[in-house]
Amino acid sequence: MKISVVAELCAGEGICEQDAPELFEIVDGVAVAKMEEVPKHLQEAARNACANGPTEAIKIEE
Repeated sequence: MKISVVAELCAGEGICEQDAPELFEIVDGVAVAKMEEVPKHLQEAARNACANGPTEAIKIEE
């Protein structure tokens, strides 16, 4: 699984960072993925962060 964030869509609310701090951080008001390849043990957290984001800025490639 790969993750990315579309900066132009990100609202910067930090929901993804709260849901998956191992995977996301807020930098200059925008979410940034800390890694591209998501380890198996963090994939559920990545899906939750994607589902909970209000602007669909997080993209997942299975």
